[in-house]
Amino acid sequence: MIEWFRRSLKRKISILLLVSILFPLLSLGFFSYVMASNLTEEKAKQSGMSVLRQLGTNLEFTMRDIENMSLFLIGNKDVQLYLRSPEEEAAMQQTRMIEFISNLTYSKNYISDMTIYPDSGAVPVSSTTIFATDLPDITRTQPEYFEAHPSWWTPLYRSSTAAGQKRVISLVRPIRNLNSFRPLGKLVISLDESVVARMLQRSGIEGGGYLLLADAEGHVLSGSMERLPATLDEVLPGLPPIEEAEGAVDYNQGPRRLTVLFRSLPMADWTLIEAIPAAEYKAQNRYVLALTAGAVGVALLAIAALVIFFVQRMTRPLRMLTDFLKNTDPEKPMQIYPVESMDEVGQLVRSYNKLGGRIERLTEQVKLTEAARTEADMLALQAQINPHFLYNTLSSIHWMALMKQEHDIAEMVGNLSDFLRFSLNQGAQFCTVEQEIAHVRHYANIQAIRYPDQFEILFAVDPELNGKTMLKLLLQPLIENALAHGVQKKAGKGTISVHASLQGALMTFAVEDTGIGIEPDKLQRIVARLNEPEAPDLTARDHYGLRNVHQRLLLHYGADAGLLIESTAGAGTRVSFTLPVTEGSPT
Repeated sequence: MIEWFRRSLKRKISILLLVSILFPLLSLGFFSYVMASNLTEEKAKQSGMSVLRQLGTNLEFTMRDIENMSLFLIGNKDVQLYLRSPEEEAAMQQTRMIEFISNLTYSKNYISDMTIYPDSGAVPVSSTTIFATDLPDITRTQPEYFEAHPSWWTPLYRSSTAAGQKRVISLVRPIRNLNSFRPLGKLVISLDESVVARMLQRSGIEGGGYLLLADAEGHVLSGSMERLPATLDEVLPGLPPIEEAEGAVDYNQGPRRLTVLFRSLPMADWTLIEAIPAAEYKAQNRYVLALTAGAVGVALLAIAALVIFFVQRMTRPLRMLTDFLKNTDPEKPMQIYPVESMDEVGQLVRSYNKLGGRIERLTEQVKLTEAARTEADMLALQAQINPHFLYNTLSSIHWMALMKQEHDIAEMVGNLSDFLRFSLNQGAQFCTVEQEIAHVRHYANIQAIRYPDQFEILFAVDPELNGKTMLKLLLQPLIENALAHGVQKKAGKGTISVHASLQGALMTFAVEDTGIGIEPDKLQRIVARLNEPEAPDLTARDHYGLRNVHQRLLLHYGADAGLLIESTAGAGTRVSFTLPVTEGSPT
């Protein structure tokens, strides 16, 4: 397998390209699926919490209405008079009291019944006939309860009335003499559980989810389930205590995983609980997964087809040249291979043809000359490989690109030629500020073609600096560092600014970027390593250009001319240095 892979350039390029594209594509698909899954779950929680808040508001309104009604009744003068009257007089007032509380009950559809129990032993007065009731009495377990609390909400219990058997939750409030504060009786206002259940059932919970209303002891008061459990432990055993006002917990006990949302109702120390099966949003996640997998699969097939097609087109001339060279007899003169294109492969063929002719002439000369002449000829051959050959070759590529209307290629090659011409420059170490700025402009133009719409570069150069002399190749590594480690690692289009100003006898240069910046601890490490005599780990990795520029500045201009690096994480980086003004090369 390895041998099969190594024996074909087309296979290498195709497989490496596919692997290079496949990994980011799969990573992007996985990231998209995870984000969509989390978003689906979060939306389900937000929707459920919104339902709980609305239900909580409605229940609190109902409870507050009942509380206000109870306060009105215990302070009503007729109620006070009825409870203070002797048993004979109270019997005469009984009909009027029944009519009074019945009218109040009928005005509220969520009230099942309303009953006044006198302490005098008189017959209780109720808005309906009560045959039997399981009304609990908190004073049996806590005799002093009403000394510390004005009222009490009961657990769910059954009550048999003239309207049928009902399940109710009641507000119990003691009635006291307004003057002496002596107990006179108690008021019971019963909330119809079926009204609360309908309210919970209309909330729109689907997919096996349900809503429950529970008190502080874990007794279930109402719910959207068809069969109402008595306690929370029956449906959610092991649920951790709820201590916050509202929130969500993941419940993993039992056969199904649930997301449990809760919201407290402090008026009665009740809690609304909503259970959402994880399967509800997992079904949506499966759809997202299928959609993501389909999109990634289609993209992968399209990319694979395009990669194979373009690699086939790109390597076809090389395969033909390889077949030609395989069939060439090394004992015979090298044949001329026809030039079919003007691209890099065509240039390679032209060079091959030139090399073939040159080899033939050299072969003849070797046969006719002595070893010294052969050495001289070889030195002459080596002399042909110099910067001028490179400039001429780049100039030819530039001309051919223009002939084919490939203006981007022509511009890039032109900038590269000027860039290399300045970089080589027969070993010269100094240049004018104007030449240095022109050099980095060529570099920026090349990078702008390589990375379109990823950055823009701005120059602010004092015209008085143009004729001043400086050490060359100082700004280009700083711009390269700003592009590679700052702008390109941040989403969106970045900006690189080059400033050059004259301040008396000093020239200040600065390169700023709007990239990702540098964390403070990392910046300290970089600054510390700039002055190290040797930094093998730094030279082998990032920021080698910074150290190179810093060391050259110290070497030619002294200890005060090093780099100054300032950076804010997430905002950008500024690298600057200051040089003395000179008209010629410094000694």
